[in-house]
Amino acid sequence: MTKLDSKIPEGPLDKKWSNYKANQNLVNPANKRKLDIIVVGTGLAGASAAASLAEMGFKVKSFCYQDSPRRAHSIAAQGGINAAKNYPNDGDSVYRLFYDTIKGGDYRSREANVYRLAEVSNQIIDQCVAQGVPFAREYGGTLANRSFGGALVSRTFYARGQTGQQLLLGAYQAQSRQIKQGNIEMYPRMEMMNLVIIDGKARGIIARDVITGELKRFSAHSVVLATGGYGNVFFLSTMAMGSNVSAAWQSYKKGAAFGNPCFVQIHPTCIPVHGEYQSKLTLMSESLRNDGRIWVPKHKEDAERIRKGEITAGDLPEEGRDYYLERRYPAFGNLVPRDVASRAAKERCDAGFGVGNTGLAVYLDFKDSIERLGKDTIEAKYGNLFQMYEKITDENPYETPMMIYPAIHYAMGGLWVDYELQTTIPGLFATGEANFSDHGANRLGASALMQGLADGYFVLPYTIQNYLAHEINTPRFSTDTPEFDAAEKETSEQLISLMNIKGTKSVDTFHKKLGKIMWEYVGMARNMEGLKTAIEEIRELRKDFYANLRIPGELNDLNPELQKATRLADFLELGELMAMDALNREESCGGHFREEYQTGEGEALRDDKQYNYVAAWTFSGEGKAPEMIREALVFEEIEVKQRNYK
Repeated sequence: MTKLDSKIPEGPLDKKWSNYKANQNLVNPANKRKLDIIVVGTGLAGASAAASLAEMGFKVKSFCYQDSPRRAHSIAAQGGINAAKNYPNDGDSVYRLFYDTIKGGDYRSREANVYRLAEVSNQIIDQCVAQGVPFAREYGGTLANRSFGGALVSRTFYARGQTGQQLLLGAYQAQSRQIKQGNIEMYPRMEMMNLVIIDGKARGIIARDVITGELKRFSAHSVVLATGGYGNVFFLSTMAMGSNVSAAWQSYKKGAAFGNPCFVQIHPTCIPVHGEYQSKLTLMSESLRNDGRIWVPKHKEDAERIRKGEITAGDLPEEGRDYYLERRYPAFGNLVPRDVASRAAKERCDAGFGVGNTGLAVYLDFKDSIERLGKDTIEAKYGNLFQMYEKITDENPYETPMMIYPAIHYAMGGLWVDYELQTTIPGLFATGEANFSDHGANRLGASALMQGLADGYFVLPYTIQNYLAHEINTPRFSTDTPEFDAAEKETSEQLISLMNIKGTKSVDTFHKKLGKIMWEYVGMARNMEGLKTAIEEIRELRKDFYANLRIPGELNDLNPELQKATRLADFLELGELMAMDALNREESCGGHFREEYQTGEGEALRDDKQYNYVAAWTFSGEGKAPEMIREALVFEEIEVKQRNYK
C-alpha cells in the first residue's frame, strides 16, 4: 500500500521554507555535471525548471511534442501573474496573498505549499523584469498592477492581454542560452509515452518521435513532469487542442498517486459555444472584469426577446438590467472568484435570463468604463483582447456588450506531490499544473503563471537536490536494460493494438461523446445519480472505442490521429476516475459543486469533518478499482470557515 509523506518542514509557517533550505542536502558543482535530469514539457514550469537546473550545472534533457518550446500552452495565458509586491500600497502582503489563495481554493490546499508560493512570488517579478519581460508600467515608470477575482487588492502584473506569451519568451530565452552552452539537450517533436522505473526509482522515459513514429529511450537520474493540465478530457475547453494528460497518466499507472482528480476549474469569462463542429473554446481574460460589468436582463420577457433577435442589449434601459454579481456579492462585485462567478452565470441562464441564440450567455459590458475612462484608455489596457473577440464573433465590443459563458479551463487536480514536489515514485517530480499542490478546489486568477514559475525558478532547483544528493555515486547508465526493454515493448504493443482495431469511427467521434458525458455529469454541477451515470456511460464508451476506432495512416509515420488516439485512451480512463472522485466527495467545495450540498443561498457547502483531506488515488491494475488514500489537511495559521465574498 502506498503511503503518503508530505515532508512538511517543522517550525512556524513563515519559517518552514527558510528552515528547509538551511538544512537540505546539496550537490556540489563538480557532482552536478555528473547528473542527468529529464524535463518533460516546455511551458512556464518546464522551461523555467530546465533553464534553472542547467544554469546550476546539471545536465538536462528537455522534451516537447510541439515543433518549438515556444508553442507550449502557457502562451495562451492572458491576464497576468500575482505577486505580493504591494506597489499600489493598498494593503497587500505575503500573508494576504497566502490567505486569499487558501480561501479561494475553499480550504482544500496544503497550507505550507501555499505559503511558500506567496513567499517566493516577489522573486518571480524581479526575475522576469531582469529577463526583459515587458510588464505594463505606470506613467512614472513603476510596474502597473490590476485586480483579479478573489482579492481586494491590486497585485496582478501584466503585459496587456498576452502575459503568458511574454513570460514564456523570458523563460525560453533562458532555456535557449543553456541549450547553446550545451547544458540542455532539446528534443522537440518528441512525446513521452511511458515512464521507466528501475529499482523503484524513475530512471527514464520512452518517447515517440512524432515525425517518424520511432520509439526512443532516454535515461536520467530523475524525471520532472511539467506537462500541464487535463481540461481536454471535456473535449471543449480553453486548453490548446494538443494539451493532454498522458505523461501524468502513464506515471499514475506506474505507481504515482493522482491527487483530487475531480477538481477542475470552470472559467466564467469565455466566448460561448457557437456550434456542433467547434473544436475548442476561447478564453477572454478575467482582467476584463476589472472594467466590464456583468449583467442579464432583469425580466424574462426581455431575455426572450433578445434571444429571438427582436431587441438588442442596447435597447434595454439601465433599470431593466440585473448586475447580478454586484447585487449578490457587494464587497467583491464582478471580481468574485471564478467558481462563484461561473455558478452565478449558470444559475441565471438556467432560470431563463440568458442571452444569445442558445440562452447560454451573459453580457460583459464596457459602456460605463468607456464613458468614465475613455475609449483610448480601455483600448490601451485590453485592445488585443477586444480585437480577438471581434475576429471570432464579428461583433465590436466597444459598441455592444461581449457575450460570455463559463467553460472548462484549468485542472487543480494532478499528480500528488510532497513539499519537495516529488511524487510517490522516488525520483519523479511534477511541477506547475501537472501537480495538485497549490490551488485546492479552485484556482484564483493569475495564480497559474505564479505557480509555474515559482516551481521552476525557485522551488524545484532546491528540492530536487535533496534527492539527487544521494545519486552522485550512480553513474550514467545505458538504456539497454530489461526495464527499458519492457517499457518500450509495452508502448509498442499499445500503439499496434490501437492501429489494428480498424473500426469505422474517428477519434474525435469518441472524444466528443466523452466530452458531452463529462460536461453533463461531471461539469459545473454534479449529483450522485449523474456521477453514477457518467461512470457507466464512460465504461460503455471505452468498450466502443476499443471495438470500433479507426485510425488512418501508418504506425511509423507522422500520424496526428494516432497521437490523438493515445491521448484519448488515457482521457477515457481519467474521466472515470474523475467521476469516482466526485462521487466519493459528498460535499461542495470550490469548483466541485454537488447539488445535494449547498447553502440556502446556493453557495458551496463544505463538510470539513469528513472531507478535509486530499484524495490521492493509486492504480491497482487493469480492470481493478483504484485505491484512495487520504492526506489530512492541517491548518495552523488559518481559521477554516465558510467562504464569504459579500
